[in-house]
Amino acid sequence: MSCPSTPAAAALAAHPPAAGATLTPRAGMLPLVALAIGFVMAMLDVTVVNVGLSNIAGSLDAPLSTLVWIVDGYTLTFAAMLLVGGALADRFGARRLYLTGLFLFVLASLLCGAAPNGPFLIVARLLQGLGAAFFMPSSLSLLTHVYEDDRVRARMLGVWSATVGLAAAVGPLVGGVLIHWLGWRSVFLINVPVGLVGLVMARKLIPQVGGHARALNLSSHLAGVVMLAGLSFVLIQGPVYGWTSPRILAGLAVALSAGAALIRHELRGIAPLLPKALFATPQFAAANGIGFLINFGVYGNLFYLALFLQQGRGADALQTGLQLVPMMAVIFFGNLMSGRMSAHWGPRVPLLLGLSVGTVFTALAMGFSPATPYWLLALVCASANLGISTAIPAMTTVVMQVAGKAHANSAAAALNANRQIGALVGVALMGAILHSVTGWNLRNPLAFGVMAAGYASALWLVWRFVGVVKEQWQVRRA
Repeated sequence: MSCPSTPAAAALAAHPPAAGATLTPRAGMLPLVALAIGFVMAMLDVTVVNVGLSNIAGSLDAPLSTLVWIVDGYTLTFAAMLLVGGALADRFGARRLYLTGLFLFVLASLLCGAAPNGPFLIVARLLQGLGAAFFMPSSLSLLTHVYEDDRVRARMLGVWSATVGLAAAVGPLVGGVLIHWLGWRSVFLINVPVGLVGLVMARKLIPQVGGHARALNLSSHLAGVVMLAGLSFVLIQGPVYGWTSPRILAGLAVALSAGAALIRHELRGIAPLLPKALFATPQFAAANGIGFLINFGVYGNLFYLALFLQQGRGADALQTGLQLVPMMAVIFFGNLMSGRMSAHWGPRVPLLLGLSVGTVFTALAMGFSPATPYWLLALVCASANLGISTAIPAMTTVVMQVAGKAHANSAAAALNANRQIGALVGVALMGAILHSVTGWNLRNPLAFGVMAAGYASALWLVWRFVGVVKEQWQVRRA
């Protein structure tokens, strides 16, 4: 697993300083802290919520389908509105969108913490995702505007990536401690004072960045939102209503119709969401498919594993957080190894190696049972995460190389959106397995088998389509 942010090099390529921006001369660390606050909160909320699922279920009398919506509701609006957030930041200014998104996120966190029931919490999570979709693209853009010196900017982006990666790694532990001492509502309410500090710091430390005219393809955006909403409804409610029930079939029809409309609008539209030039070579589509499949496995695994530890092995929230730490901490080291490997051999090598390791060890997890010793469970899951976290930065490198500077913004946004959609589908499918199959001895082979198949499919895409990028890399090094 890797944090959902764009790695430093890709972020720099995707968000070059705009002409006319007001830059801060010799900016220190405080602007970095101001911008990292929102990003870190958003990353923590992805992991800490998984740790608190059993507590939420008990407190709100929430069924499994509600738990899936609580996790996927955030991802749904984030994935659906991510491209919109980038377009609005270009049109109205990155700082304005950052502050708006962070305010929405803080407000939604307050509503999450005060939720009286499951449906209310789901709506609040949807609002959280909307806020994140507004401020996360803008945060990286603003970072490149604040630090005008290339060397300083590169160093700050390195600190940024390490900070966000560390937040993703310690998220389960933070969530476990908060839930153990203060209850599950605290994982949301802690965002309120922290977010308010972030808002004040951003207003004082971050310069204004002027927007510029950009057409908004509302038809394509709306079709994308409806498609993802329909897909989420089908995957999450299918086990509840029955896969052939009229409501599920209607939801599937809506999702397919919206998907067809999106494709039609993109092919005929004057201002498509993604430049058609990106699809001139198969590497771009393949790399986005790899991103989808990786996040499908990573976030599906986190959701499933958290419930397995709690409901299958009897761990409480604090124990779950502690037990997840070694499995998550390897993410940081995998990201570091990936950069060094890509520098020597190009992105194809870490992609092939990382996905191979992830596939093998995830397949080994098919043999897990509630009686499996913890040390063995931790070793297998940590090894799988180490492999996958090695592959993710290399995957982003491939996308940015194919896109070039001319289409870096669109390519980065598309990759992040596809990864979030993969996370949404992965969590929903794991929820369907948990709902439809009884007994962990049957669930584990099916769930981990599906994840391993996803990683294996990503490995095939690398083997089949990423070779040309490797050759280009070797020519550049020469």
